[in-house]
Amino acid sequence: MRKYIGQETLLTVGCGVIIEDNGMILLQHRTDEDNWCIPGGMMEIGETFEETAKREVFEETGLTVSHLELFEIYSGEQCFVQYPNGDKVFSVQVIFISKQYKGKLKQVDIESSEHRFFGKADFPVHINPRQKAFIHDWAEGKELPIIK
Repeated sequence: MRKYIGQETLLTVGCGVIIEDNGMILLQHRTDEDNWCIPGGMMEIGETFEETAKREVFEETGLTVSHLELFEIYSGEQCFVQYPNGDKVFSVQVIFISKQYKGKLKQVDIESSEHRFFGKADFPVHINPRQKAFIHDWAEGKELPIIK
């Protein structure tokens, strides 16, 4: 990202999917931050929110998701991060939910060391701080869509 824009404060759009199966949520263990999060990533120029979410899920998990429903839109201070390279980013997070997926779940890729379904009572300790709100809102069964 830096090679295109330098060390300015940026605004990005991220899209992710809460994949639910039998009351459990799929989380991935990120190798770069050593924490757990939902699959997703940054929108590329020309993509729709849904295209971004589906592409990122497939790249990170090997799964093809369908029947996406808007879950939440997050913005503001809770979506700020400063990366190790110095980039400062505010992100708008568009989060979908889906119970429909197919494919073989891959465990390891360049960004992840493991993918696992968790129940509402057995979340891992180290959840990505920028995604805690998504995951806890899902666990609490909040009415959709949520806009924060």
